[in-house]
Amino acid sequence: MPEWTALGKVLIGIGMGIVVLGALLIAVDRIPGLGSVFGWLGKLPGDLSLNRDNVSFYFPIATSLLLSIVLSLLFYIVRWFFHR
Repeated sequence: MPEWTALGKVLIGIGMGIVVLGALLIAVDRIPGLGSVFGWLGKLPGDLSLNRDNVSFYFPIATSLLLSIVLSLLFYIVRWFFHR
C-alpha cells in the first residue's frame, strides 16, 4: 500500500503547514508593529461588506482573488523547483 503512505505524508505536511501558519498569525498579532503590516488584508476595493439592522454580510472577493494568484504562483515555483 505505498499509495496510502504517500497520502499520509501529504496529510501530515498539510497539517504541519496549518500549524506553522497559525503560529505566524498569532505572532503577528502579538508583536507590536506587525499587525499593521497585514491590516489591509480583507479591506481591498472589491470586498463586499453589507451591514443592516441585525444582519452583517462580508464576502472578500478581491482578497480571495489576490490570495489565489499568490498561492498559485507559490505552488508553481515549488513544483518547478522539485521537478527540475
